[in-house]
Amino acid sequence: MPAVEDLLREATPQVLGMLVQRHGQFDACEDAVQEALLAATVQWPVEGVPESPRAWLVTVANRRLIDAVRSEHSRRGREAAVAQAAPADALLAPAPEASAPPDDDTLKLLFLCCHPALSAPSQIALTLRAVGGLRTGEIAAAFLVPEATMAQRISRAKARIKATGAVFSLPPPEQRDDRLRAVLHVLYLIFNEGYTASSGTDVHRSDLTTEAIRLTRTLHRLLPGDGELTGLLALMLLTNAHRDARSGPGGVLIPLAEQDRSRWNRVEIDEGLRLVTDALTWSEPGPYQLQAAIAAVHADAPRADQTDWPQITALYRVLSVIAPNQMVTLNQAAAVAMVDGPAAGLDLLIPLEQDERMARHHRLAAVRAHLLEMAGNPAAALIAYREAARLTTSRPEQRYLEVQAARLAAKAFDSP
Repeated sequence: MPAVEDLLREATPQVLGMLVQRHGQFDACEDAVQEALLAATVQWPVEGVPESPRAWLVTVANRRLIDAVRSEHSRRGREAAVAQAAPADALLAPAPEASAPPDDDTLKLLFLCCHPALSAPSQIALTLRAVGGLRTGEIAAAFLVPEATMAQRISRAKARIKATGAVFSLPPPEQRDDRLRAVLHVLYLIFNEGYTASSGTDVHRSDLTTEAIRLTRTLHRLLPGDGELTGLLALMLLTNAHRDARSGPGGVLIPLAEQDRSRWNRVEIDEGLRLVTDALTWSEPGPYQLQAAIAAVHADAPRADQTDWPQITALYRVLSVIAPNQMVTLNQAAAVAMVDGPAAGLDLLIPLEQDERMARHHRLAAVRAHLLEMAGNPAAALIAYREAARLTTSRPEQRYLEVQAARLAAKAFDSP
């Protein structure tokens, strides 16, 4: 029942925000909200959506919170504190729509879930559960880990937040920009894991990309004047527009240059182009805006051979200055090869090959294989394709790389 799922995910940060604002105890409130969401998924499809869904969720979550307190006989002090803070009748009373939380409750939750004391995996898990409304099992399935493992990760994250004494409020102005960058990074990681699944049998996981776009849209509505946030939303839309063209029958991976561009989502492309073009007129370009601009150049090309590679190379040059990292260099090498030839691209890979962590990354081997083949060295390309296939944990990518290796091997066999 998609309408119910959409409604619940929309209401989750609002309901949790109301409870935390009222009672504190983020961990207990979050557990109570999750139980209320579970009850709604069971009851609403049968009994119908209540007239005031948010008030219904607040009422049920409040009851769960009281029940949890009363059931812990060894912690009577906590029960007394909750009862003193708000009488049971008040806790159980539905919250009127007029008392709905302000829009920045979602922003407060995002800042809390992306607290700097948490690791990136914990930030992602907590954001998807507390702000996205996903159940622990759904998050575990998306990241291909046992539900018990994900439950422990979320539990540790909530305990860590409690230990830091973090409060449900926006960070002070002097910390806000840095904390917002952390939130954007978490949303970027969620999207990337969904769009290019790092492991498993699927090319992409639409549940994660859809959720990342939804959360980024919500944040953009709250902070429309942030250029990097606008750029991130544009980047997600322009990238996600390729989704239907990225795989063929049987889930076979189709690289960008070989995709049927008539299958690209023009609605997402048009919105992404509008967002990034607008942001670049009034905001100083940042990493997300530059990546969105690169994606926009790809989107503008009717065919792969009409791609404006000089412009893409120039954008990567700027990106490598303001936000240098190994993956930027890797992508830059592929673009440079299209303009200055494969030897120039291979030269850019040399520092990456000397980095121990990158040397074990399958994408470095895959790009090296592609450039070696472009350079007319099929024997070395064959070895690199096989290495990339061995290193990847994504089954679709592995199949694609194995096919490339087999193609070169067949050519070598057929040649005199």
